[in-house]
Amino acid sequence: MRGLLTPLRRLDRVIEKAADLAQAAYGPQAAADPYRGLYINRDEVRRLLDREPGAPLLWCGDEHIGGSQPQSFMEGSRMAWLKEAFGLTHFDLDIIIIALAPELDARYERLYAYLQDNVARRKASVDLALNLLCTTAEEKIERRAHFAPDSPLVGKNLIHLIAEPNHLQPSLLSHYITLDEQIINLLLFQDGLDSRLAPFCELIYPACGMDNTPLAGESKRALLSLTAHALQKRQQLHLYFQGPRGAGKRMTAEALAFETGKSLLVADLYTIPYRETSFGKLLRILFREAWFKDAILCLDETDALFSDENAAACRFLLKSLAGDSGVTVLTGTKPWVQHGFGPGGVITVPFTISDFGRRRNCWNECLTAENILLDESELDALADRFRLTRRQIMSAVTSAKKRARWNAAAVTAGDHKDIINDKPALRDIFTAARAQSGHELAALAPKVDTRYTWDDIVLPQDTMTQLREMCRRVAYRHRVLGEWGFDRKLSLGKGVNAMFSGPSGTGKTMAAEIIANALGLDLYKIDLSGVVSKYIGETEKNLDRIYTGAESANAILFFDEADALFGKRSEVRDAHDRYANIEISYLLQKMEQYEGITILATNLRQNLDDAFVRRMSFTIHFPFPDEESRRRIWTGVWPAAAPLAVDVDLEFLARQFKLSGGNIKNIALAASFLAAADGSAVAMEHLFRATQREYQKMGKTLSETELYGERKSLQ
Repeated sequence: MRGLLTPLRRLDRVIEKAADLAQAAYGPQAAADPYRGLYINRDEVRRLLDREPGAPLLWCGDEHIGGSQPQSFMEGSRMAWLKEAFGLTHFDLDIIIIALAPELDARYERLYAYLQDNVARRKASVDLALNLLCTTAEEKIERRAHFAPDSPLVGKNLIHLIAEPNHLQPSLLSHYITLDEQIINLLLFQDGLDSRLAPFCELIYPACGMDNTPLAGESKRALLSLTAHALQKRQQLHLYFQGPRGAGKRMTAEALAFETGKSLLVADLYTIPYRETSFGKLLRILFREAWFKDAILCLDETDALFSDENAAACRFLLKSLAGDSGVTVLTGTKPWVQHGFGPGGVITVPFTISDFGRRRNCWNECLTAENILLDESELDALADRFRLTRRQIMSAVTSAKKRARWNAAAVTAGDHKDIINDKPALRDIFTAARAQSGHELAALAPKVDTRYTWDDIVLPQDTMTQLREMCRRVAYRHRVLGEWGFDRKLSLGKGVNAMFSGPSGTGKTMAAEIIANALGLDLYKIDLSGVVSKYIGETEKNLDRIYTGAESANAILFFDEADALFGKRSEVRDAHDRYANIEISYLLQKMEQYEGITILATNLRQNLDDAFVRRMSFTIHFPFPDEESRRRIWTGVWPAAAPLAVDVDLEFLARQFKLSGGNIKNIALAASFLAAADGSAVAMEHLFRATQREYQKMGKTLSETELYGERKSLQ
């Protein structure tokens, strides 16, 4: 109540005099009428017609509720700040006092009902305020401007005009005046966050400076200098922190507020109800709250807003930014588009994933803090293969430790001491690191459960050598690109692009799984036949979504059925030829920009453009297996627990049937189910039946001679 008692006492005197005027105007019997305001009789009609049209009924001769020296009642209150901040007049302040009074003392509701000759009207109306404050009918008309939509009181949401319930198109005079909730709190020195903003906002009082932020030294100095100058001169400054999630954008905004002596008001645009019609009003309240709290405003996750379906909400935001005179930080992952923004514009501050050295130091720091010690090569592998932010690395270490405790709990039979002392293995840390990313890509492509190892695949020696070279290129990338300086020489082509060609079933997918397993990376399989669209431009959009998701996935992209897109780039005969070539060029561009591993699989190597092949890091051919390779595949396809009958002749199967590894796997599995149904071990008869079915799937029918060969006489 600091500083408010004086104007309220003044208001009491005004109401007391106005009550006498009201009694004279409404008649002495009005006060005793229990149905007052609920009906109109002939005498009341006569009294109403006797008044001068528009004349202020209740004016008692006082100029202001604040008295002849309004500044006297503002001392010790926040009225003076409110007046200066919003450019209010003394008349505006009187309106605020009238609206504030019922919030402080319920007796004013009964007094206002009396003055308005209606027991149901317990809030001050526009008409009541004008009647109390205006001297003539002409002034009442002029003072209506104080309630206009663009007036300081209404336009800045200091007061709200509420239409009387059940009244169709009520007049301005009949609207109730309510003081904004946060203005009431402000005047009462209750400085909590506006309740309308609480679901998606947080007021932070930072405690750390710029030292630990990921920006380079010159960027830190420029950011601090620009912000300090804007705050000192009260100039508009809008900063856009652009980069991947977890890159330190929020941390830097907090540090900036700390260095400039401000608090930080953070609004999460992913949770703000921007699709509602009240979004514009909510934004005005948000920017005003930052002003009230003397805070830097941080609009977090603007990607949620800048989309076609939210175009109207986007315009509201840009309009609010253009009209704001403070410092605002926006964050997002996509590049900022100016959108025809105002003269001040938006300054983009880029944030990137830390380089190999900083990631390695971060891994070492976080692991050492948990007393987890890795050797140099293991730290190199983690830092190189997972382009994670500091926050993600910290989360990965915590998750790995919890996973290790879970694993220990499964084998310690309730001995909690062993659980507490357990340390995560390297595989636990790799699993936790993979879990930190890939969430966006998982919605676009299935993740392959990689189980195969080098011992599971049968390929020529040269093919195996090339596959291992692919792994070594990833393992030593930090040395060649970082330590040896090739990173500064190359703008594109820092990743690994490989083409796997060969007939179906020769091990292309298995090889991709083995590489992913060996490197400890996730593998996502994309069927290009599902990506390619008959609608012009849609293929590029699909590819862009995949590679955008892959940027943070730290994963291997395996494009199967590449024949759907790749082929000899034809001469342009029509629009579809032109766009087909554009699609191929676009994929090449995305592959060269991607710093991870991309593998393309095709069954038709001869259809590939030579210029396209030259841009691959590896072109690896998977030949159809010869007899010796088939024998090794037949031998290795059986699990150790699978029972084989003594008559099983794997050398005969390899010699008799020219099948790919994929076909052999299918036959072995089908024969095992046949044997299980018979309750016996897998015998040659089961294998012959399964082989017959496999050839039928391929559209071929085997004669008895083709099926049994030299063993026909034994059947």
